[in-house]
Amino acid sequence: MARRHFGVTADGHDVDQFELTNKNGAVVRCLSYGCRVTNILLPSPSGHSDIVLGFDTIEEYEADDTAQGAFIGRYAGRIKGAFVTIGGRGYRLLENDGGNYLHGSLQKRVFTAEAETAKSVTFKTVSRDGEDGFPGTLRITVKYTLDDDNRFTMEYFAETDADTHINLTNHAYFNLAGAGTIENHLLRIESGSFLETAEDLTPTGRIIDVTGTPFDFRREKAIGRDIDADEINLKYGRGYDHCFLVTRGEPGEMPLAAEACSPDRKRTLKVFTTQPAIQLYTGNFLDGTAKGKGRTFKRRAAFCLETQHCPDSPNHPHFPSTLLARGEKFYESTILEFGF
Repeated sequence: MARRHFGVTADGHDVDQFELTNKNGAVVRCLSYGCRVTNILLPSPSGHSDIVLGFDTIEEYEADDTAQGAFIGRYAGRIKGAFVTIGGRGYRLLENDGGNYLHGSLQKRVFTAEAETAKSVTFKTVSRDGEDGFPGTLRITVKYTLDDDNRFTMEYFAETDADTHINLTNHAYFNLAGAGTIENHLLRIESGSFLETAEDLTPTGRIIDVTGTPFDFRREKAIGRDIDADEINLKYGRGYDHCFLVTRGEPGEMPLAAEACSPDRKRTLKVFTTQPAIQLYTGNFLDGTAKGKGRTFKRRAAFCLETQHCPDSPNHPHFPSTLLARGEKFYESTILEFGF
């Protein structure tokens, strides 16, 4: 474990960067600012290749509106009309995506690093009652671990003093080739269904069978093969920005949710998760205005595989519940396994 000072936020908070390294030469760097994953460096013949987008300074991360590498909360994804009802009482949420709620504000928070070992770092914060409009004071712990089997584990723990909704994920942008478009990356998703979206990209409530649609990734295919198909769900999002329900294994198991590889098959990513869904986002709204690490972030320069519960679950009772009751303990985990 290495720790260094990364910068100071505009409101005067120090931000540190933490570096996890394994015996195979893989490196993961993350910040106390939004628990952001800034680099995932995999060994290559020329040294290392960074497979995630990101920035070089805290000022760039503060200005970022694309959630580069960020821990997301209090609720990952969109909530229609920025409104939820809990126990018969309505709560008006943060409106930051038209009239909807999207992701929340914790990605802009400086967390406290409370535990460090050679292989892991643990961050903590308290989201106060009413933050983003949600009830309950939420105590959150985020733990990142890199082991010698090239597995990067992200664990989320939380407790609340009042019933509330919670949905946590990480928003890393991957490009396994290190540059260029991700349309030729190969992807498989262990899912037979996805959520239909409305024009504002919120779920309609319909769960659609992927069979015969551009959303069928049960067999490996290039991300770009069907991305511009004449399908209304793709047109709304200018590509994939959709939630897939993960095919579950036996109780207590952490099943494989997705696997991707670079066009030359030299780098692979496998995603295992306890979460019931995974959001595929193909960088549709990257428009070349953001730049970092000497690169311009153009449309489809990266993809995200956000393990989570479904967007807008509070307004669709047939989706897996995101309600965390007072006194209950929240826990979800995701493993990213790298091959190189």
